[in-house]
Amino acid sequence: MSEETKEEQVSEPEVKEEPVTEVAEVSETDGAAALTQSPHKGFLAKVDNYFGITKSGSKYRTEIVAGLTTFMAMVYILMVNAGMFKLVIGGSDPYGASYIATAIGAIVGTLLMAFLAKMPLAQASGMGVNAFIVYTLCLGGTGLTYANCMVFTLLDGVIFLLLTATGLRQKIFHAIPAGVRHAIPVGIGLFIAFIGLQNAGIVVNNDSTLVSFISFNVLGGGDFVTLDGKGMMPALVALLGVIAIAILSKKNVKGAILWGILGSAVLYYILAGIGYAAGSKGCELIFNSIDIKNPFDAFAAWGKDSAGVVFYEGFDFSKYFGMEGHNAGTLVVLLITTALSLCMIDMFDTIGTLYGACAKGNLLDEKGVPIRMNRMLLSDAIATCTGAVAGTSTVTTFVEASAGVAAGGKTGFTALVVAACFFVAMFLSPIAQLIPSAATATALIWVGVLMMTSVVKVDWEDAGEAIVAFLTFITMVLGYSISHGIGIGIIAFILVKLCTGKIKEISIATWIIGVLFLATFLLT
Repeated sequence: MSEETKEEQVSEPEVKEEPVTEVAEVSETDGAAALTQSPHKGFLAKVDNYFGITKSGSKYRTEIVAGLTTFMAMVYILMVNAGMFKLVIGGSDPYGASYIATAIGAIVGTLLMAFLAKMPLAQASGMGVNAFIVYTLCLGGTGLTYANCMVFTLLDGVIFLLLTATGLRQKIFHAIPAGVRHAIPVGIGLFIAFIGLQNAGIVVNNDSTLVSFISFNVLGGGDFVTLDGKGMMPALVALLGVIAIAILSKKNVKGAILWGILGSAVLYYILAGIGYAAGSKGCELIFNSIDIKNPFDAFAAWGKDSAGVVFYEGFDFSKYFGMEGHNAGTLVVLLITTALSLCMIDMFDTIGTLYGACAKGNLLDEKGVPIRMNRMLLSDAIATCTGAVAGTSTVTTFVEASAGVAAGGKTGFTALVVAACFFVAMFLSPIAQLIPSAATATALIWVGVLMMTSVVKVDWEDAGEAIVAFLTFITMVLGYSISHGIGIGIIAFILVKLCTGKIKEISIATWIIGVLFLATFLLT
């Protein structure tokens, strides 16, 4: 248990007396103390009273700074998500289309946090789910198209709406074995980091070992930059970028990931310029490929290739049925297990993030549960549905939002500031497109570092839980599939309990989930 966690537990009695838990309920006519009255007049007073800024003990300046801090911490998702989905969207400007779709998902989700939940948190396309959709579903040989995957995402959102409305979300969460729950963030983190290492060319293909570390042997004639953008230079930039993010984070610099990406991009072009002067064809291609487009071209590409594609192309599974062994039965099983995987990934990510972020700002009720929990979960579900229609992966609450909470954000006005920043960023896609994959890879690798913290939650002294957790995350990474990792982990849990005489510890829900995943392995 970390020192931070201990401190939170020790201070829990004080949380019960936090006035912020009553922000939305304090009456303005009950003779409340002067500190609960807005010091502003006119429109500012109305906004203050609506969000409860003064009543929560906050100020406009504090909320604005918190919003800017959160935006700086999570704006990298626009570039990273666009870099992923440009591989599967198609069209004349897939990067621009994905960039706009990602921004719209973030804006809608964060506005829901501002006005529906009135919480200082922000949403965007979640890391892990985007990798699952792009690399496992679209590029993993399943036969599913980008549009098909948006159907799965929409289904995920609808299921979340139903689960939130009926209160079943928490029950399903507890039906997943502890070893699997703890291993999922670790596996996703390693999976994302592996993708980042590949994108930067740090990990390369090798016929004998399948993967290997890039050679930096300058005397051996290695390529400074290859024609496909890989080589020693991009790999070096990514490695230095990750270290820079770690140093900035260690020094508590706000927006460390963003500064790491931007710094890596600057270093990338400096080194590319040196290589160009030295006659490198790869570096020459880097500069020749730069094309500054009209920012509205991205909106046009989004409207053509992403917006609403879930409805007019999403239900066309002809490509899937065109693959050998695929039929209606295998599609149904794939549909159920994929939706289940999406739900579990998003569920663990959202619930964990809400508890963690709210604990940092004393935004918990007397039971230690985040205030307005159902409204936040509802915001998450609605945003996911909206994101699917816009053409992006599951929209979820970002753990980086805790940076804004730590900066003093207490109300939905913080979220409103974040949404406004994302709106402005929508028109900067040409600049964002200049960020090389070697720079965005630094964020992917660093996210992997952050998600590794859950590994300590596994009881490694318990052989049963240890093997379940290990198989879960090792399958995700080496099997290149998040859903397969979850499935293997749950099946392993059932087998361990069966063979150790603890069948009563297997819930009905766990049995059902395990059977569905087993059917997936056997039939698809």
